[in-house]
Amino acid sequence: MSRVCTICSKRPMTGNQISKSRRHTKRRWLPNLQRVRIQTAEGTRRVRVCTQCLRSGKVTKVISKMPQIV
Repeated sequence: MSRVCTICSKRPMTGNQISKSRRHTKRRWLPNLQRVRIQTAEGTRRVRVCTQCLRSGKVTKVISKMPQIV
């Protein structure tokens, strides 16, 4: 499974890590993805969503039904 947000298609970025001696080496910045259950027309399913989409309200999580204690 790739590291891609299913809502906004955010992907890893690449660039250079620069040390104090100004030496350049390749590195990657990974998006902050969370596995979340969401409601679709077919039912519930698990998707990988970035935290920015969760906080902005583009996706609503499915709340599991907890047993009620009486």
